[in-house]
Amino acid sequence: MKKLTLLLALWVTLVASGQDCTTMVAPGNGATNVAVDATITWQAIPGVPSYRIILGSSSGADDIADTTVGSATSYNAPLGLPENTTIYVTIILDFFTGQADVFCPVGSFTTEDVTTPPNCTTMTTPGNGASDVSVFTNIAWNHAPTATSYDLLVGTAAGLGDIADENVAALSFNPPGAMPEDTLIFVTIIPRNENGPATNCTDFSFRTRELAPIPECTSLTQPVDGATNVPLTPTLEWDAVAGAEGYRVTIGTTPTNSDVLDQAVFNTNSTRVIDFEANRTFYIRIVPFNESGDALDCDQQSFSTQLGCGPYIDPDTGVLTTINPVIEFPSTFTLCDEEGSLTIEAPQGTDGYRWYRLDAQGNQIFLAENKALEVNRATDYLLEVYNEVPQEGADPIECPTQVRFEVRSSKAPVVEALIPRDTPFGLEITVAVLGTGDYEYALNPNGPYQENNRFEGLPRADITIYIRDRNGCGITKTTLEQDLTVDGFPAFFTPNGDGINDHWQFIRPESGEDMPWRVIEVYDRYGMLMMQIDPWGIGWDGTSNGRPVPEGGYWFSALTDKGEKVKGNFSLKR
Repeated sequence: MKKLTLLLALWVTLVASGQDCTTMVAPGNGATNVAVDATITWQAIPGVPSYRIILGSSSGADDIADTTVGSATSYNAPLGLPENTTIYVTIILDFFTGQADVFCPVGSFTTEDVTTPPNCTTMTTPGNGASDVSVFTNIAWNHAPTATSYDLLVGTAAGLGDIADENVAALSFNPPGAMPEDTLIFVTIIPRNENGPATNCTDFSFRTRELAPIPECTSLTQPVDGATNVPLTPTLEWDAVAGAEGYRVTIGTTPTNSDVLDQAVFNTNSTRVIDFEANRTFYIRIVPFNESGDALDCDQQSFSTQLGCGPYIDPDTGVLTTINPVIEFPSTFTLCDEEGSLTIEAPQGTDGYRWYRLDAQGNQIFLAENKALEVNRATDYLLEVYNEVPQEGADPIECPTQVRFEVRSSKAPVVEALIPRDTPFGLEITVAVLGTGDYEYALNPNGPYQENNRFEGLPRADITIYIRDRNGCGITKTTLEQDLTVDGFPAFFTPNGDGINDHWQFIRPESGEDMPWRVIEVYDRYGMLMMQIDPWGIGWDGTSNGRPVPEGGYWFSALTDKGEKVKGNFSLKR
């Protein structure tokens, strides 16, 4: 009851700390009739380097299992689970950083009621029929599902137990003392449970060799057993053993795995291992051997690698941390055709840079490792920035971030035409531009600029328009010049109905200025009055009494409020 109280208190602490707990994936919480050889799995939690599983027949108990599984997220009981039992599961998050372990009660399930005897099993050590076996060998076999123990006979004849006659609740047995030399040894292994023994099980055998000393076991010296923050590319060293011809090294990411090295043979007591995974626990067993056999019952040892790029729980702050750079970088750049090249700079604050160009298939073509890159073609590129994590005795770890960007081509605008149109509200000008850029327009070099290429309500005077590339590739200016007589009267007009210069009228003053003329009169070359024009009106349309008048020269007379008069001539063209 005391252990249960402790687990519950730790669970309350976990919830208060805000650290996420894992959840059981299989069997489902509350499941029944679960196979006794079922695998228990749970959800991985980012930043957790190692897990420990506790199984009990009551909440908080550990009478079934209490074992560390490293970074694995599954567990299969070596001897199976007890039948017809409700099993309570607790997963412990083990951080190896001084941060308190986190207890996660994830649920319970009930196993099946086994009603039949188990099947037979197979001897794994020594191999059946093996010869030249050490007289000190131990005997091991595979687990038979639903078995709770094994009847074992070891003797110098089939069915004879003159060496050993035992009932073993394990998967191996170390016979007492040395077995007879150069002798055929017979082994009978009969799995059993409450329903009885397996039947018709085959005997196994092996032949021993002459007695010879086998080497002793060894121990890690670098890193030492239980070490943390080990470099990712370390040199492993262990004590040399007298009489050993070599060493079999097995390394795995769980106590039962050999996914890194599987009994790799080394003739010296050290080896360099390349690129261990960061933030994981590794389990290592080193077995010295010679011609007489392998050292017996060598202990498994372990160590944990350093906290690489992440994500991992920072031991100082308790925050989930990632070393990879977080950067802001534009997705597009503009290459001005007139300039020929563009220099792009990577953001500050990272340890290194790499630039790549991407081909049509998305393949990366390496360009440079500088902070800045000069480009001269419009296409897709990739920037890789990275931070380095130093590790003792080895090159730093690179933690990269990649961003893809595009370089677009643009150029300064070229004016194709200015298209003017006379309206009752003033002059209207449309700008036609050649070029591939993104352009905007203004009547002043400093703006304001507009997207629309049309200007309305302009005075009938010389007009300068500025066109600039939004991408910074230059500004072009152009001027529409009005052919004026004295005092702002047009020298000609073309009333042909095309919407351009269809009326003849005094060029209106800018907003806020007074109109100097009270009345404007138009005469033909014979002095006949053709039209009297309101200075604020649209002007003369080249007709008299509703009929077009001929091309040619015409005269005008403009009168001010003070009686001052100005005269001049202009041309009508069709």
